[in-house]
Amino acid sequence: MLTIRLSRVGRKNDPSFRVVVVESKRKVKAGNYLEMVGSYDPRVDRVALNAERIKHWMSQGATVSDTVHNLLVSHNIIEGKKINVLPKKTVEKKEEPAAAPAGDASPEASAKGDNAVVEEAPQA
Repeated sequence: MLTIRLSRVGRKNDPSFRVVVVESKRKVKAGNYLEMVGSYDPRVDRVALNAERIKHWMSQGATVSDTVHNLLVSHNIIEGKKINVLPKKTVEKKEEPAAAPAGDASPEASAKGDNAVVEEAPQA
């Protein structure tokens, strides 16, 4: 199976990447890929992709790594949503629910929803 993924090149503390087509089980060593279809330099945010060749390889059954998928989506080469590539330990922040109305200050009512009726025990 073929994969389109990034291969790091460049010197220490100066990363740049090649977008290469490689057999999925192989390590990407220098020159151990089928074709270079683009490059990505994150330090200057420069992306050069050969859209025609990428679409060709995808039509041949090549899968795309998550990071390359996000690059292709952001440059309108393919359509779709971006994939979360953050580590599993990082939790995405969810939007907090809207604040409860001023007249309803009890935490039980906000936990049950707006239509819930909170009954209080009569005080003796």
